[in-house]
Amino acid sequence: MITLIAGTNRPQSNTRKVVAQLEEIYTALKLPVQILDLAKLPPEIFAATSYAEKPASFQPFADTVLQSSGLHLVTPEYNGSVPGVLKYFIDMLKFPESFEQKPVCFTGVAAGMWGALRPVEQLQAIFGYRNAHIYPVRVFMPQINNLMDASGKIKDAELLERLQAQADGFAKFVKKIS
Repeated sequence: MITLIAGTNRPQSNTRKVVAQLEEIYTALKLPVQILDLAKLPPEIFAATSYAEKPASFQPFADTVLQSSGLHLVTPEYNGSVPGVLKYFIDMLKFPESFEQKPVCFTGVAAGMWGALRPVEQLQAIFGYRNAHIYPVRVFMPQINNLMDASGKIKDAELLERLQAQADGFAKFVKKIS
């Protein structure tokens, strides 16, 4: 099972719209896929006491990561970095088993001209530190507002082809490693 992680908790985010399109792509490839949406994190995970003891309501999120064959993270760029909620989510997961030898893939989404290059590179460093297997094909989506139609669908055919190639390649990567 490939898990798509929507790396923000911002309501109606473009990140979540891209995740929905990736879900369609993986489904068309006839691959089992699920979405882990950080907007649905339980509020109690943000209590300072969560560092010592995770609330029971967080367990389904942790289990999803542990049980996934591969993780495909879609991250926006906030102030030149990953969203705080994504980094916090990573910090709350079990160490080292959550990402140890786990295949991971990255797609960046940004309103600016670099398409979230910085946060993807930061995530690569984090996941490299955590001994994940990093899929080398990244997709960057600059000026995301110009790439989507009014319904939130990607309208750029070349970009859709790149996302499809990324998903197909990542699925093969996951299978080879597993």
